[in-house]
Amino acid sequence: MRLVSFDTPEGPNWGVLRDGAVVPSEAMGADVPRSLMALLADEAGWPALLAELPQRAAQATSLPLAEVSLLPCVPRPGKVICLGVNYIDHAKEGGNTIGDYPSIFLRCATSLLAHGAPLQVPKVSDKLDFEAELAVVIGRRTRFVSQDDALKSVFAYACFNDATLRDYQRKTAQWTIGKNFDATGAFGPCMVTPDELPAGCSGVRIESRLNGQVMQSANTGDMAFGVARTIALLSESLTLEPGDVVVMGTPGGVGYARTPPVWMKAGDRIEIEIDGIGILSNEVVA
Repeated sequence: MRLVSFDTPEGPNWGVLRDGAVVPSEAMGADVPRSLMALLADEAGWPALLAELPQRAAQATSLPLAEVSLLPCVPRPGKVICLGVNYIDHAKEGGNTIGDYPSIFLRCATSLLAHGAPLQVPKVSDKLDFEAELAVVIGRRTRFVSQDDALKSVFAYACFNDATLRDYQRKTAQWTIGKNFDATGAFGPCMVTPDELPAGCSGVRIESRLNGQVMQSANTGDMAFGVARTIALLSESLTLEPGDVVVMGTPGGVGYARTPPVWMKAGDRIEIEIDGIGILSNEVVA
Protein backbone atom coordinates (compact mmCIF):
# COMPACT_ATOMS: atom_id res chain seq x y z
CA MET A 1 0.00 0.00 0.00
CA ARG A 2 1.12 3.55 -0.79
CA LEU A 3 0.54 6.37 1.65
CA VAL A 4 1.03 10.12 1.25
CA SER A 5 1.03 13.17 3.50
CA PHE A 6 -0.56 16.36 2.20
CA ASP A 7 -1.46 19.84 3.36
CA THR A 8 -4.95 21.15 4.13
CA PRO A 9 -6.29 24.40 5.64
CA GLU A 10 -6.68 22.49 8.91
CA GLY A 11 -3.10 21.19 8.87
CA PRO A 12 -1.28 18.06 7.66
CA ASN A 13 -3.41 15.10 6.61
CA TRP A 14 -2.57 11.71 5.14
CA GLY A 15 -4.20 9.18 2.87
CA VAL A 16 -3.92 6.18 0.60
CA LEU A 17 -2.63 6.64 -2.94
CA ARG A 18 -4.98 4.78 -5.29
CA ASP A 19 -5.07 4.89 -9.10
CA GLY A 20 -3.50 8.33 -9.33
CA ALA A 21 -5.75 9.80 -6.64
CA VAL A 22 -5.59 10.25 -2.87
CA VAL A 23 -8.16 8.80 -0.49
CA PRO A 24 -7.93 11.06 2.59
CA SER A 25 -7.96 9.60 6.07
CA GLU A 26 -11.43 10.95 6.93
CA ALA A 27 -12.97 9.16 3.93
CA MET A 28 -11.93 5.76 5.27
CA GLY A 29 -13.88 5.73 8.52
CA ALA A 30 -14.41 7.55 11.79
CA ASP A 31 -11.92 5.24 13.51
CA VAL A 32 -9.05 6.32 11.23
CA PRO A 33 -6.77 8.92 12.88
CA ARG A 34 -6.69 12.24 11.06
CA SER A 35 -2.96 12.71 11.56
CA LEU A 36 -0.17 10.37 10.53
CA MET A 37 1.55 10.80 13.89
CA ALA A 38 -1.65 9.83 15.70
CA LEU A 39 -1.85 6.71 13.54
CA LEU A 40 1.76 5.79 14.31
CA ALA A 41 1.30 6.48 18.02
CA ASP A 42 -1.21 3.61 18.17
CA GLU A 43 1.49 0.96 17.86
CA ALA A 44 -0.85 -1.87 18.81
CA GLY A 45 -3.61 -0.78 16.44
CA TRP A 46 -2.07 0.49 13.20
CA PRO A 47 -1.06 -2.92 11.75
CA ALA A 48 -4.66 -4.19 11.85
CA LEU A 49 -6.01 -0.88 10.56
CA LEU A 50 -3.55 -0.82 7.65
CA ALA A 51 -4.67 -4.31 6.67
CA GLU A 52 -8.23 -2.96 6.29
CA LEU A 53 -7.38 0.24 4.44
CA PRO A 54 -7.11 -1.13 0.88
CA GLN A 55 -10.70 -2.35 1.01
CA ARG A 56 -11.92 0.83 2.68
CA ALA A 57 -10.04 3.01 0.19
CA ALA A 58 -11.54 1.13 -2.74
CA GLN A 59 -15.00 2.21 -1.62
CA ALA A 60 -14.17 5.75 -0.54
CA THR A 61 -14.20 9.15 -2.22
CA SER A 62 -10.80 10.28 -3.51
CA LEU A 63 -9.09 13.54 -4.45
CA PRO A 64 -7.19 13.95 -7.75
CA LEU A 65 -3.48 13.81 -6.98
CA ALA A 66 -2.89 16.94 -9.05
CA GLU A 67 -5.14 18.88 -6.67
CA VAL A 68 -3.30 17.77 -3.53
CA SER A 69 -0.37 19.71 -2.05
CA LEU A 70 2.02 16.97 -0.98
CA LEU A 71 4.15 17.22 2.15
CA PRO A 72 7.27 15.25 3.08
CA CYS A 73 6.16 11.68 3.80
CA VAL A 74 6.52 12.39 7.52
CA PRO A 75 6.00 16.16 7.76
CA ARG A 76 7.69 16.71 11.14
CA PRO A 77 9.66 13.63 12.21
CA GLY A 78 11.08 13.64 15.70
CA LYS A 79 14.45 12.42 14.45
CA VAL A 80 15.98 12.05 10.99
CA ILE A 81 19.00 9.79 11.41
CA CYS A 82 21.28 9.53 8.37
CA LEU A 83 24.07 7.15 7.41
CA GLY A 84 27.17 8.25 5.54
CA VAL A 85 29.49 6.21 3.29
CA ASN A 86 27.23 3.16 3.43
CA TYR A 87 27.96 1.95 -0.12
CA ILE A 88 31.43 0.69 -0.99
CA ASP A 89 31.58 2.52 -4.34
CA HIS A 90 30.68 5.82 -2.69
CA ALA A 91 33.28 5.26 0.02
CA LYS A 92 35.94 4.63 -2.62
CA GLU A 93 35.10 7.68 -4.73
CA GLY A 94 35.49 9.89 -1.66
CA GLY A 95 38.67 8.25 -0.43
CA ASN A 96 36.90 6.79 2.60
CA THR A 97 36.69 3.35 4.14
CA ILE A 98 33.73 1.59 5.73
CA GLY A 99 34.35 0.64 9.34
CA ASP A 100 32.69 -1.73 11.77
CA TYR A 101 30.16 0.90 12.77
CA PRO A 102 28.19 3.22 10.48
CA SER A 103 28.92 6.93 10.11
CA ILE A 104 25.88 8.71 11.53
CA PHE A 105 24.62 12.29 11.41
CA LEU A 106 21.25 13.97 11.95
CA ARG A 107 18.97 16.09 9.79
CA CYS A 108 16.48 18.64 11.07
CA ALA A 109 12.82 18.65 10.08
CA THR A 110 13.26 22.20 8.73
CA SER A 111 15.54 20.84 5.99
CA LEU A 112 12.83 18.61 4.51
CA LEU A 113 10.73 19.26 1.41
CA ALA A 114 8.10 17.35 -0.52
CA HIS A 115 8.05 15.77 -3.94
CA GLY A 116 7.47 18.54 -6.47
CA ALA A 117 8.57 21.31 -4.12
CA PRO A 118 11.49 23.58 -5.11
CA LEU A 119 14.88 22.36 -3.91
CA GLN A 120 16.86 25.46 -3.01
CA VAL A 121 20.40 26.51 -3.87
CA PRO A 122 21.23 28.92 -1.02
CA LYS A 123 22.74 32.37 -1.41
CA VAL A 124 25.99 31.36 0.28
CA SER A 125 27.08 28.41 -1.87
CA ASP A 126 26.77 26.91 -5.35
CA LYS A 127 28.12 23.46 -4.42
CA LEU A 128 24.81 21.65 -4.02
CA ASP A 129 25.19 17.92 -4.59
CA PHE A 130 22.60 15.14 -5.03
CA GLU A 131 22.40 11.88 -3.06
CA ALA A 132 19.85 9.17 -3.89
CA GLU A 133 18.87 7.37 -0.70
CA LEU A 134 16.36 4.94 0.81
CA ALA A 135 14.35 6.31 3.74
CA VAL A 136 12.94 4.05 6.45
CA VAL A 137 9.95 5.24 8.48
CA ILE A 138 9.85 3.78 11.98
CA GLY A 139 6.49 2.54 13.27
CA ARG A 140 7.29 1.20 16.73
CA ARG A 141 9.09 2.41 19.83
CA THR A 142 12.35 0.48 19.56
CA ARG A 143 15.15 -0.01 22.06
CA PHE A 144 17.69 -2.85 22.23
CA VAL A 145 16.10 -4.78 19.38
CA SER A 146 17.87 -7.76 17.82
CA GLN A 147 18.77 -7.74 14.15
CA ASP A 148 16.36 -10.67 13.64
CA ASP A 149 13.45 -8.63 15.02
CA ALA A 150 14.47 -5.18 13.77
CA LEU A 151 12.35 -5.14 10.62
CA LYS A 152 9.20 -5.40 12.76
CA SER A 153 9.88 -1.75 13.61
CA VAL A 154 9.52 -0.58 10.00
CA PHE A 155 6.31 1.19 9.04
CA ALA A 156 7.22 2.06 5.43
CA TYR A 157 9.95 2.92 2.93
CA ALA A 158 10.36 6.01 0.74
CA CYS A 159 12.74 7.85 -1.59
CA PHE A 160 15.03 10.54 -0.20
CA ASN A 161 17.46 13.05 -1.70
CA ASP A 162 20.09 13.93 0.89
CA ALA A 163 21.14 17.04 -1.03
CA THR A 164 24.34 18.44 0.47
CA LEU A 165 26.26 21.70 0.40
CA ARG A 166 29.73 20.16 0.04
CA ASP A 167 31.76 23.22 1.01
CA TYR A 168 29.74 23.64 4.21
CA GLN A 169 29.92 19.90 4.91
CA ARG A 170 33.71 20.23 5.00
CA LYS A 171 33.92 23.41 7.07
CA THR A 172 34.06 21.25 10.21
CA ALA A 173 34.80 17.65 11.11
CA GLN A 174 31.07 17.16 11.68
CA TRP A 175 28.91 17.00 8.51
CA THR A 176 25.76 18.39 10.09
CA ILE A 177 25.80 21.96 8.79
CA GLY A 178 26.19 20.97 5.13
CA LYS A 179 23.28 18.56 5.46
CA ASN A 180 20.74 20.89 7.04
CA PHE A 181 20.18 23.87 4.77
CA ASP A 182 16.49 24.68 4.38
CA ALA A 183 14.62 22.84 1.61
CA THR A 184 17.41 20.41 0.70
CA GLY A 185 16.15 17.06 2.04
CA ALA A 186 13.55 15.89 -0.47
CA PHE A 187 11.34 13.11 0.93
CA GLY A 188 8.59 11.45 -1.11
CA PRO A 189 6.44 11.19 -3.08
CA CYS A 190 4.90 8.36 -1.08
CA MET A 191 5.61 5.73 1.55
CA VAL A 192 5.32 2.06 0.60
CA THR A 193 4.50 -0.53 3.24
CA PRO A 194 6.97 -3.39 3.73
CA ASP A 195 4.60 -6.07 2.42
CA GLU A 196 5.10 -4.71 -1.13
CA LEU A 197 8.91 -4.86 -1.03
CA PRO A 198 11.69 -7.39 -0.33
CA ALA A 199 12.73 -7.77 3.30
CA GLY A 200 14.63 -4.67 4.36
CA CYS A 201 13.99 -3.23 0.88
CA SER A 202 17.17 -5.05 -0.15
CA GLY A 203 18.06 -5.98 -3.70
CA VAL A 204 16.21 -3.21 -5.53
CA ARG A 205 17.55 -0.61 -7.97
CA ILE A 206 18.22 2.91 -6.71
CA GLU A 207 19.02 5.69 -9.16
CA SER A 208 19.44 9.46 -9.46
CA ARG A 209 18.94 11.38 -12.70
CA LEU A 210 19.92 15.02 -13.26
CA ASN A 211 18.04 16.57 -16.17
CA GLY A 212 17.33 13.04 -17.40
CA GLN A 213 20.95 11.86 -17.27
CA VAL A 214 21.66 8.91 -14.98
CA MET A 215 24.17 9.96 -12.33
CA GLN A 216 23.88 7.15 -9.78
CA SER A 217 22.66 3.61 -10.40
CA ALA A 218 23.08 0.88 -7.82
CA ASN A 219 21.32 -1.79 -5.81
CA THR A 220 20.21 -1.44 -2.20
CA GLY A 221 21.71 -4.86 -1.59
CA ASP A 222 25.11 -3.14 -1.87
CA MET A 223 24.66 -1.29 1.42
CA ALA A 224 27.34 -2.18 3.96
CA PHE A 225 24.81 -1.75 6.78
CA GLY A 226 21.37 -2.98 5.80
CA VAL A 227 18.12 -1.81 7.33
CA ALA A 228 17.82 -4.52 9.99
CA ARG A 229 21.42 -4.19 11.16
CA THR A 230 21.19 -0.40 11.22
CA ILE A 231 18.01 -0.37 13.31
CA ALA A 232 19.54 -2.87 15.76
CA LEU A 233 22.73 -0.80 16.11
CA LEU A 234 20.86 2.49 16.55
CA SER A 235 18.59 0.96 19.18
CA GLU A 236 21.64 0.16 21.32
CA SER A 237 22.17 3.87 21.97
CA LEU A 238 18.85 5.65 21.50
CA THR A 239 15.14 5.01 21.41
CA LEU A 240 13.65 4.99 17.93
CA GLU A 241 10.12 6.37 18.10
CA PRO A 242 7.13 6.11 15.76
CA GLY A 243 7.57 8.65 12.99
CA ASP A 244 11.36 8.76 13.19
CA VAL A 245 13.14 8.39 9.85
CA VAL A 246 16.38 6.55 9.09
CA VAL A 247 18.07 7.54 5.81
CA MET A 248 20.36 4.80 4.55
CA GLY A 249 23.22 6.48 2.65
CA THR A 250 23.99 6.98 -1.02
CA PRO A 251 25.79 4.97 -3.71
CA GLY A 252 28.65 6.18 -5.90
CA GLY A 253 28.27 8.72 -8.67
CA VAL A 254 27.70 11.87 -6.64
CA GLY A 255 28.58 15.22 -8.14
CA TYR A 256 31.63 16.19 -6.11
CA ALA A 257 33.51 13.03 -7.10
CA ARG A 258 33.21 13.72 -10.83
CA THR A 259 35.76 15.46 -13.05
CA PRO A 260 34.83 18.24 -13.29
CA PRO A 261 32.43 18.28 -10.34
CA VAL A 262 28.72 18.43 -11.16
CA TRP A 263 26.61 20.70 -8.96
CA MET A 264 22.86 21.17 -9.07
CA LYS A 265 21.90 24.65 -10.25
CA ALA A 266 18.75 26.68 -10.73
CA GLY A 267 16.66 25.29 -13.56
CA ASP A 268 17.80 21.68 -13.10
CA ARG A 269 15.48 18.79 -12.34
CA ILE A 270 16.69 16.02 -10.06
CA GLU A 271 14.93 12.66 -9.82
CA ILE A 272 15.47 9.85 -7.33
CA GLU A 273 13.94 6.50 -8.26
CA ILE A 274 13.77 3.30 -6.22
CA ASP A 275 12.16 0.28 -7.84
CA GLY A 276 8.90 -0.64 -6.15
CA ILE A 277 8.63 2.75 -4.43
CA GLY A 278 8.48 5.44 -7.10
CA ILE A 279 10.14 8.60 -8.41
CA LEU A 280 10.92 11.62 -6.27
CA SER A 281 11.28 14.69 -8.48
CA ASN A 282 12.22 18.28 -7.65
CA GLU A 283 13.11 21.38 -9.62
CA VAL A 284 16.18 23.23 -8.38
CA VAL A 285 15.73 26.96 -7.74
CA ALA A 286 17.92 29.82 -6.53
